[in-house]
Amino acid sequence: MKRHLISAADLTRDDAVLILDTAEEMARVADRPIKKLPTLRGRTVVNLFFEDSTRTRISFEAAAKRLSADVINFSAKGSSVSKGESLKDTALTLEAMGADAVVIRHHDSGAPHRLATSGWIGGSVVNAGDGTHEHPTQALLDAFTMRRRLVGADAGVGQDLAGRRITVVGDILHSRVARSNVHLLTTLGAEVTLVAPPTLVPIGVEQWPCEVSYDLDAVLAKSDAVMMLRVQRERMNAAFFPTEREYARRYGLDGDRMSRMPEHAIVMHPGPMNRGMEITAEVADSPRCTAVEQVTNGVSIRMAVLYLLLGGNEPALTAGNGTSTRTEESK
Repeated sequence: MKRHLISAADLTRDDAVLILDTAEEMARVADRPIKKLPTLRGRTVVNLFFEDSTRTRISFEAAAKRLSADVINFSAKGSSVSKGESLKDTALTLEAMGADAVVIRHHDSGAPHRLATSGWIGGSVVNAGDGTHEHPTQALLDAFTMRRRLVGADAGVGQDLAGRRITVVGDILHSRVARSNVHLLTTLGAEVTLVAPPTLVPIGVEQWPCEVSYDLDAVLAKSDAVMMLRVQRERMNAAFFPTEREYARRYGLDGDRMSRMPEHAIVMHPGPMNRGMEITAEVADSPRCTAVEQVTNGVSIRMAVLYLLLGGNEPALTAGNGTSTRTEESK
């Protein structure tokens, strides 16, 4: 693992498989009465969030605490940032407080890269979503969920997603999740198809390692997983489609469309959902929808990322009995 996790494109196949396999080990911790490892005891992880978030912030906080790290939650609202403090001064403050890792979500694309390469802090930087650029841990948890569902939890260890066909549907233009997934899933050997109205497809998408379609019905029958994306109204400054009803008719996933997917195929959504727009309640609540699983798997993936960045290279858990390799008594 490199020192930082800024982009899914930075990960090799071996890097990605290592994270997924480590997350499988971390998932076993969730089955214990006490869901905690001493691995990062004495380390400090700062959640530096300049954008509102529920799932991602809580997920990173839970992951760090399950590894026994000290966690500082920093929200831009109510902080010196609201008084005009710059990212540099905020970073220097965190460095002075001894942050070993900074998990950053920022409304400006490139902010995590700037933080990682500026020399302002000495710890690791993890991108928790920057503007419309990337969200690498979301792509990792999506790949982890796909591997578990399509290959199997135990059978999937050491495996990638070679030959799997993944369809990503919706607001590609504003989606950092779509960008990270295209990079990571392609690295893992999957074939990715993006489906969206022409107005919600980014300029230059022909340079991406994926296919593009404007017809959802044409690709459903050959998809192993269909990922529905939220229409991000808060990032839109123009009319990208006529009406919500028209969008739902052309690009929404309902029970009829889900029935045309292969029996083994799954439905994914990074959340939060606009029920009735990109996905109906019938689909969202069906056993084929993995939205809740993705939240659970997100904690395991983020535990794996923090462990590999800060913890070392020894196995997180010993094989067999599932006990920690580093016990409280040995520390």
